[in-house]
Amino acid sequence: MGVCRRQTLSVRDIGLAPTPRQTPTPAPSPQGGGEMMEDWLGRSQTLATILDPEIARRYAAAVGSPLDVEGHFPPLGHWAYFNDTAGPADIGPDGHPKRGRFLPPVALPRRMFAQSSLRFEAPLELGESAELGMTIADVRQRSGRTGELVLVDVLRELTQGGRLRITETQTLVFREAGETTPPVAETLADTGAAGEGEVWRPTVVDLFRYSAATFNSHRIHYDRTYVRDEEGYPDLVVHGPFTATRLFDLATRRAGARIVHFNFRAQAPLFFGQPIVLRAGEGPNSVEAVRCDGAVAMSASYQV
Repeated sequence: MGVCRRQTLSVRDIGLAPTPRQTPTPAPSPQGGGEMMEDWLGRSQTLATILDPEIARRYAAAVGSPLDVEGHFPPLGHWAYFNDTAGPADIGPDGHPKRGRFLPPVALPRRMFAQSSLRFEAPLELGESAELGMTIADVRQRSGRTGELVLVDVLRELTQGGRLRITETQTLVFREAGETTPPVAETLADTGAAGEGEVWRPTVVDLFRYSAATFNSHRIHYDRTYVRDEEGYPDLVVHGPFTATRLFDLATRRAGARIVHFNFRAQAPLFFGQPIVLRAGEGPNSVEAVRCDGAVAMSASYQV
């Protein structure tokens, strides 16, 4: 296997492996102004929308899922809805909505979607109204190889007709700029110990379509000048949720049944145009995305 000496943010390094729930630790603002991040704990908002089938169909097209969304809802297709519709004045330099609106006003410049735990309580009903309740469940400060970190857990509960349909806890990580990431060499010679894997090579068009389908304007997915000069990556970065969607689809096909619980953790970045192997993990009911240098970029587990 090739050696990739990038300065990567691993969830193992920052303590994001599953652990028993603990009382949140007060985290002072990285801005140094004395504001406590714990003041944002419990902040909530509720969004409402109609689950338009056409939005799901565009999402399905973007992820390569069947377009008959009424009969086959796309994997993790709820991410096509309830996305932040911030106006131009409320967009930060990285393309994300500015912090301090719903998320805490963390001053650290880099943001990543580190992990998520999802439970599917009941199927969604297209064409019907739905509500998403979001709550800041935890804010904590850590130190990792890249320096100071702030971790934010967001509890998301999607309901329809007064019935809970999906519960999800997303962990977002804010970090310092860190060092430049060197290019990743394509040295993976096989699909690994789990046997045959599926090779996925996302193109720049795939990244654009996924960004559009999820209203994701983070510049690392489409702006090559920005991603190289500002964030120090060698090329456009594949969306973590896009990779998770492909793994969820693989898990569903392997299980042959409806998945009720799905967890994933990002461990290393993936870049457009390079081969990614989607395969079974070493443990039971697990799948993973393996980068072209052999590094596991995302691992996931599931239950049916």
